[in-house]
Amino acid sequence: MGPSPRLGLARPVLAWGTAEVAEWVSGLGFPQYQECFRANGITGRRLILVNCSSLPALGITDFGHMQEISRHVRELLGIEEPVFSRSIALPYRDNMGLFLEQKSRSGQKADALTFSQFVQEAGLEPCSTFPPLPQGQTGVEIDALLLSQSTQTQG
Repeated sequence: MGPSPRLGLARPVLAWGTAEVAEWVSGLGFPQYQECFRANGITGRRLILVNCSSLPALGITDFGHMQEISRHVRELLGIEEPVFSRSIALPYRDNMGLFLEQKSRSGQKADALTFSQFVQEAGLEPCSTFPPLPQGQTGVEIDALLLSQSTQTQG
């Protein structure tokens, strides 16, 4: 197939900066879009917001490229493909997608939020039809724990 989307990057996806996201995009075979991601401040946390609808605003207009980048983002973050037969007013997100939308925000509350806490507070079903990724893939729980610990030691 192509190069690995992980590229051996050691940090959890949610901790990636714009340079790491740009490197990942380049590793997917799209080096021409590195600056689009950098200039728009797309970090690991903001990747959840990247899809076929948002890519044109970043300057990516080739439909095939948009589809492929969106697919790789979903795979990287472990979220389901949206069901396009649903009303666009009510886009479907699986539990992980909803959680990552919350984590895409900045601030202490988003930093400290864990997946299990989010599912419980939102009243969601704890199971998903999509097989879960190993924790190291997105670094969600690890990221939340590390940020929580660093916030506690600073305060």
